[in-house]
Amino acid sequence: MTDLVPLCDFTQDWLSQHAPTKKAKILQRIRALRSEKLNDARFGVRMQGEGVFADHIAALFTLACRKAGLQSRDLRLSTAAFRRPTGAQLSLFS
Repeated sequence: MTDLVPLCDFTQDWLSQHAPTKKAKILQRIRALRSEKLNDARFGVRMQGEGVFADHIAALFTLACRKAGLQSRDLRLSTAAFRRPTGAQLSLFS
């Protein structure tokens, strides 16, 4: 069994090997999104950024959704394009 390495350590090692000239800038940007931390494991905070860069990413995402016609959060889903699988696939769960 291998020892588990924290993701922030893995990321730093990967950047050192694959993008050493960009490492400082990338880590600085991550810290700007994470209140000066590389990782914040608190529930509800982990998948959200904070600050100017996070606000800019959110604005870009909102604009892209508007351009793609996804303005409404009330999307109607349909199963009309789906069909029930047949053949050997069903035997996987028998």
